[in-house]
Amino acid sequence: MEETTITQTGSRNRMKFIMGGAMIVAAVIYLIVSSTQASAQYFLTIDELVARADEVADRDLRISGAVIGDSIEYDSKNLILTFDVAHVAGDNDELEAEGGLAAALNAAVMDPTRSRITVVYEGPIPDLLQNEAQAIMTGRLQGDGTFLADELLLKCPTKYEEAVPEQASDN
Repeated sequence: MEETTITQTGSRNRMKFIMGGAMIVAAVIYLIVSSTQASAQYFLTIDELVARADEVADRDLRISGAVIGDSIEYDSKNLILTFDVAHVAGDNDELEAEGGLAAALNAAVMDPTRSRITVVYEGPIPDLLQNEAQAIMTGRLQGDGTFLADELLLKCPTKYEEAVPEQASDN
């Protein structure tokens, strides 16, 4: 009789341990899934953003486009920067077909038929903000169609082009 009681008590303790472990594992899985969904961002081109505006309105987004230099306005008193960006292909093969990133950025700015959106950014004006710079922005699309950027990264491909040394081109 005593042996049966000890076995039952051991089984109950083991069952409690297994149930407790399962609950901890379930909680960890839930936290991982919920935090992944909360921090997920869509990376879109300007064409995709315009086409899916209703679908992505309340989501964190990362977009990329070519800065249109004539549209740059900066309110230095309130640190509000606004500018327009034009669609640039997001696929490397398409960029190469256009002659590379610099040529694609130039074509995007010069073509008035490409999709464009206005970006609003609060903060100091970046040094690399200029016509035909590639802007990569994180933020949200507003109801009026403007993109409110929380983060702004700029790439200017012409600034980083390396000149080929003469001795290398003579070989």
